[in-house]
Amino acid sequence: MAAIKRKDPALYTLTAGSIAGAIEAMITYPTEFVKTQLQLQDGTKGAARKGVPAPKGPIDILVTTVRTQGVSAVYRGLSAMVIGNTAKAGVRFFAFDQFKDLLKDSEGKTTGARSVLAGLGAGMTEAVLVVTPSETIKTKLIHDGNLAKPQYKGLVHGVQSIIKAEGLGGIYRGVVPVMARQGANSAVRFGVYSTLNDLVKSKLEPGSKMPATYTFGIGAIAGIITVYTTMPLDVVKTKMQGLNARQLYSGVFDCGWKVFKNEGVLSFWSGATPRLARLSMSGGIVFSIYESTMTVLRRIDDDSSPIRT
Repeated sequence: MAAIKRKDPALYTLTAGSIAGAIEAMITYPTEFVKTQLQLQDGTKGAARKGVPAPKGPIDILVTTVRTQGVSAVYRGLSAMVIGNTAKAGVRFFAFDQFKDLLKDSEGKTTGARSVLAGLGAGMTEAVLVVTPSETIKTKLIHDGNLAKPQYKGLVHGVQSIIKAEGLGGIYRGVVPVMARQGANSAVRFGVYSTLNDLVKSKLEPGSKMPATYTFGIGAIAGIITVYTTMPLDVVKTKMQGLNARQLYSGVFDCGWKVFKNEGVLSFWSGATPRLARLSMSGGIVFSIYESTMTVLRRIDDDSSPIRT
């Protein structure tokens, strides 16, 4: 039990989080692609590829995309997502650990409520440093692919074009809803995960290791709960990062109002199914890989000179 409570070097949490984020992004990206397409559908009417009817649901989007553009089209924007997810996960776990240390009580413990606050802080940090630019680029690359004549030739060209046309602020579109979403995401996810993790550990034999299946299950449950509580923020975020967002919305509240007025309240949960699929898998994948990587790093630390930051 002493090994579990010891302070891990910051480099370990950063490394483990980054590895987990990269692997998770590559595995779950098709669901992210479908979710983004569902949320952008209304904004692409009239500009879609000629002769291709607008898809109606997740499966239809996948089938239509593969049939008309090939399998590779489903991975459009993947590079931005992998780079962003790698950095995001690293920053998230690192920031979460730092906030947890700051919020420990007099006995050195972090309660469920304090874990939620630590998660909120981690989410806000990752939103500003990593998520907003990577999500904006990913969304614009996906949206651009729906046009009859796509203008972006790839990640690098896309970033250059966005900055040239809109300035550096162009890759920070939707920063407010992204901060709100990431803060809520991390607060709910880490709060649920920490609470369930502590509960399960309390039922195990002292000194016994948490089974990987338990970690995956706890992470998946945390991901599912996160989806439905933060979906409206995700929809507003995607709308504000689309190609024509500057012409359509004057700000966050204007975007939210127009979505409600023109598309109805249920549209705030557009893409919930693929996002649920992604986050339920994501929670299990990220936390499992993170814990496994931390175990390896701790073992290396025990067998050789420790890495310190």
